[in-house]
Amino acid sequence: MNENKPGGSQNSTCVFCRKNDDCPIKYGEKKTNEKWNLTVHYYCLLMSSGIWQRGKEEEGVYGFLIEDIRKEVTRASKLKCSVCKKTGASIGCVAPRCKRSYHFPCGLQRECIFQFTGNFASFCWKHRPVQIITSNNCRDSLLCTICLEFIEPIPTYSVLRSPCCKNAWFHRDCLQVQAINAGVFFFRCTICNNSDIFQKEMLRMGIHIPEKDASWELEENAYQELLQHYEHCDVRRCRCKEGRDYNVPDSKWEIKRCQCCGSSGTHLACSSLQSWEQNWECLECRSILYSAGEFQKAKKHALPNTNVGINDCLLEESSPKLSRQSPGDQRKDLLRQGSKFRRDISTLIIELGFQVKKKPKKVFINKANIWNSALDGFRNQNFNPSYTIEIVYVNENDHFGREQPGSKQEFLSLLMQQLENSPLFEGSLSKNLSLNSQALKENLYYEAGKMVAISLVHGGPSPGFFSQTLFNCLAYGPENTQPILDDVSDFDVAQIMIRVNTAATVADLNSIINDYYKYLELIGCLRLITSISDKYMLAKDILVYHVIKRVQAPFESFKQGLKTLGVLEKIQTYPEAFFHIFCHKPENLSAKILSDLFTVHTLSDVQTLGFWNSYLQALEDGKSTVTMEDILIFATGCKSIPPAGFKPTPSIECLHMDFPVGNKCNNCLALPITSTYKEFQESMDFTIKNTLRLEKEENSHFI
Repeated sequence: MNENKPGGSQNSTCVFCRKNDDCPIKYGEKKTNEKWNLTVHYYCLLMSSGIWQRGKEEEGVYGFLIEDIRKEVTRASKLKCSVCKKTGASIGCVAPRCKRSYHFPCGLQRECIFQFTGNFASFCWKHRPVQIITSNNCRDSLLCTICLEFIEPIPTYSVLRSPCCKNAWFHRDCLQVQAINAGVFFFRCTICNNSDIFQKEMLRMGIHIPEKDASWELEENAYQELLQHYEHCDVRRCRCKEGRDYNVPDSKWEIKRCQCCGSSGTHLACSSLQSWEQNWECLECRSILYSAGEFQKAKKHALPNTNVGINDCLLEESSPKLSRQSPGDQRKDLLRQGSKFRRDISTLIIELGFQVKKKPKKVFINKANIWNSALDGFRNQNFNPSYTIEIVYVNENDHFGREQPGSKQEFLSLLMQQLENSPLFEGSLSKNLSLNSQALKENLYYEAGKMVAISLVHGGPSPGFFSQTLFNCLAYGPENTQPILDDVSDFDVAQIMIRVNTAATVADLNSIINDYYKYLELIGCLRLITSISDKYMLAKDILVYHVIKRVQAPFESFKQGLKTLGVLEKIQTYPEAFFHIFCHKPENLSAKILSDLFTVHTLSDVQTLGFWNSYLQALEDGKSTVTMEDILIFATGCKSIPPAGFKPTPSIECLHMDFPVGNKCNNCLALPITSTYKEFQESMDFTIKNTLRLEKEENSHFI
């Protein structure tokens, strides 16, 4: 039915579990039938004990008729949840004589098993099926074969073993994410590729395997790049005068690809290869092979007759020398590297991005009023954060109603800047949540949390301005967080704490308490002073109240918003990975970073590319009023590289024109072809500086 809209209003609650959370991985797709004003989570509907699918797939909601859903809600309203003790428990344990009922989210919390097959049975925590291991010779920790993190090889609710491979163990969450992305046709054991036995056991243990094609099969032209041969010289010192993309078969300028990864290349002459048949590994693969202890010393090749000396040879950097290690130590080092990589922030954000569907959803943004436009767009009942966002810039003063396609990453970058400078936060560099009654009334703290989550999952920048205290409250809970004096932005409160901390006698301390008696009574920090050491507890009480307890309502609202698309849960699982991008600004850009960031897709003017590299070096040396950040903003709309990188990858092309052109939608920078470097530099400086100045004036005019 066309009135069935996934996601619906973000404020609408599921009629079964009465939660408005929208997390497809945990609760299934959230769908709203606007005609009947009815919202359900797919899993809540599917697992309810007293309802069956009596209609066709397009009837009602997923084939469940509206009248049947209402009857089931009425039936559940008479049943009390065994977990939260509230009514509406529509799911019951199928074990004989078991009377337990629960909501779907409550069942997940108590580690119930829901079988997404057959009669869609549910088992409570007392009667759930378990994996019985007759003998387990592995006493040491093993790797989860999906995320490569160590786990104890003991079957529990959160740890499962493969039925077909004895030493293959998995986290339940890892299996569920893989099942949703792989679908029924590609979900199989990661070790032996068995699908029948493996899927049967995983369904028994409550893993949902959707009947759909794999997510990577649904993407258009997903493997287009595999049809292209990599033809680019990547060695540090390419000696080909025609450029790195120059490739002439059966000559010394033929490009040889890495025999391990195939995604790096070298001219034969640039790595002193006598013929195309000789093996060659890129620097990255060579270092990995060394680390794994599998690299065999290559045969020595005679250098070609050339005037180049040994110190200036054309070979890529020599392989690193490593201290001798035993095979066991080498294996442990490799496993540590694998575990560290899985906790890399870009990998975690890419995993969150798996939830984003290819279905596009337009968001109309007035560039002169980013904040209010974003609020209107995100609050729209048809907006769903799991859909692909398409930005459309509009101008309210344009009477013709013209629309202009915009860059999603530029919009998210501007939105994070607006958020940082909003009255929702207080502090100079490291910020904490403020107490703003009007913002609370308008639910802006929730929207702010949702904005941060959407920016991360959809490839935008991270906040970078959170205080360590605010981040720790989100990751570990306020009860496990101790604020510091720097978190206090109120000058008067800071002065009170300084006076308390510097009190030398009990009389001084009592005098301070008398001076601020009403304030201390109001915040509940009055205490009997018996010794001078009591000043530390008094200062701590004031600090905890001002930084944490005072903003409890904004914090809870912000936290709920950050739960969008499962971001908060990911932060709490991997706090060490998210800490840096939430509390620190990205590293400063350098000439090398920008040079490596932009790729050259087409055969470009070699001289212009030389001018480009010289221009970057001049910027790094401070010889221009333009900065590295200006170039990135001009080409992509972002002043820093997002944690998950750019999509599409920033590229460069050289065109016969007078000025450079930045295409922020495609992250493409067109360089002007000039006859001299001076002309190139003047053209770049003039265009970039004035373009960014005009954009800044337009934005500040509204403010």
